[in-house]
Amino acid sequence: MDALAFLEKPPDAKKLSAIYVLHGDEDFLKRQAVAALRKIVFGDGDEFGLSMQPGDQANFASVRNELETLPFLSPRRLVVINAADPFVTEYRPALEKYFQKPSENGILVLEVKTFPSSTKLFKLTPPAGLITCNALSASQLPRWCITWSSAQYGKELTNPAAQLLVDLVGEEMGILDQELAKLAVYVGKAKKIETEDVDCLVGNSREQNVFKILEAIGDCRPKEALTMLDRLFDEGQEPLAIMGAMSWQLRRLAQTSRLVEQGMPLRSALQRVGYMRPGAEQQVRHLGRRRLGKLYDWMLDANSGMKGGSQLPPRTVLERMVVQLARKRE
Repeated sequence: MDALAFLEKPPDAKKLSAIYVLHGDEDFLKRQAVAALRKIVFGDGDEFGLSMQPGDQANFASVRNELETLPFLSPRRLVVINAADPFVTEYRPALEKYFQKPSENGILVLEVKTFPSSTKLFKLTPPAGLITCNALSASQLPRWCITWSSAQYGKELTNPAAQLLVDLVGEEMGILDQELAKLAVYVGKAKKIETEDVDCLVGNSREQNVFKILEAIGDCRPKEALTMLDRLFDEGQEPLAIMGAMSWQLRRLAQTSRLVEQGMPLRSALQRVGYMRPGAEQQVRHLGRRRLGKLYDWMLDANSGMKGGSQLPPRTVLERMVVQLARKRE
């Protein structure tokens, strides 16, 4: 079962599986699935029957003992093994035996990165207990933000606002959730979260800093652009988040270039794409038609590289892109 489907329609307490395996690369979805299970098992009461253990320290004998011990002041025990890959590797034979006859007193939850379908343990896992927690693609995230904002915070997130939020924040679902929570408070009694709200609360400081970097790029000052970029890194900004804010602006420059090629005056094109900022015209002229035509490919390559597609650190990938944009036209 997909994690989003599980979260949308969680099972009834009487229909809970004795075993849950949360597998995939998105830790946010795993946390949400565990939170949902805790809510189902314990309701709003005390969680006396909850045990959470790290996978590199958990011992199967003690875990099994907890699962089989009658809970105190709780309907069932819930034992969660976080980052359980080493636990599964070390105790696979014992887990295979347990999966065939699990305890009736407790629920075992394993959080793992990988869980191959070819393994015996996978085949022994109850179908209802297999929860896939994979990260969504960039194209899926705006729609998820809209749904999540409505379900969790009771606010309607408009389509443009959702796209801008993903552009500015990046693709980390946990960070997107944090920003949605802030936005819900920020808009107060308003029912909708608009683009202006996202721009003001989420994008303002980061976007302004990134725009200064783009100004330096437009003036062909790579050293100054890198200095400002380093300052953002020193402040704790993540490369992917900076790339998100930069991409939002670079895409508008690329759109402007296409309109100019179609015969529209430069200033009118900038107005059309909503990018009337000081220095914007200079940025378009500096980058030139060739580089503007390659911007989408370069942004995709940089985004992929920062997510593990390159052997270089994410910071270096972004620095290289800035230099590529700031150098003089050939």
